Amino acid sequence: MEELKVVIGAGPYHNNPDWIHTDELELDLLIEETWKRTYEVSSISAILAEHVWEHLTAEEGLEAAKRCYRYLRKGGYVRCAVPDGFFPDEEYQHIVQVGGPGPADHAAASHKIVHTYKSLTEMFSQAGFEVKLLEYCDEDGQFHASEWDEAKGVIFRSKKVDPRNREVLTFPSLMVDAVKN
Repeated sequence: MEELKVVIGAGPYHNNPDWIHTDELELDLLIEETWKRTYEVSSISAILAEHVWEHLTAEEGLEAAKRCYRYLRKGGYVRCAVPDGFFPDEEYQHIVQVGGPGPADHAAASHKIVHTYKSLTEMFSQAGFEVKLLEYCDEDGQFHASEWDEAKGVIFRSKKVDPRNREVLTFPSLMVDAVKN
């Protein structure tokens, strides 16, 4: 069976060469028709979304998670990374806040939520997924990381990959694998 691996909201970044890179016009998390056009239910092996879910409200995020669940095959997963609401750095939190700083066309300006490991885990769990935390900060701002395989989807804005985080953690992501069992 062919492995269908899809990047949602890839933009100009193609960190995953053997994946299908899509943008919002091609594949919109909130518009079923864009999915039906290209994919069959239960046909996708993996979905990668790096800094996408923060552009959805809590309700939209749950709807999007349920849609991903429907289109993933059993054992498939969503690797999702978002800004981390528990990362204890004021400048970082200012940059990633709802409505973000800068001009209206700046990506952070369209942030609708800042997730924590609790809210992101709850959202994917409500959609039916088993959630594995990969990188995140807890309520005390303590950073935690599990070993994760880049072959299953590279998240650039991570402790493991982003050179900004080599010496000191400066721009982490909250990362999960949400698995359809």
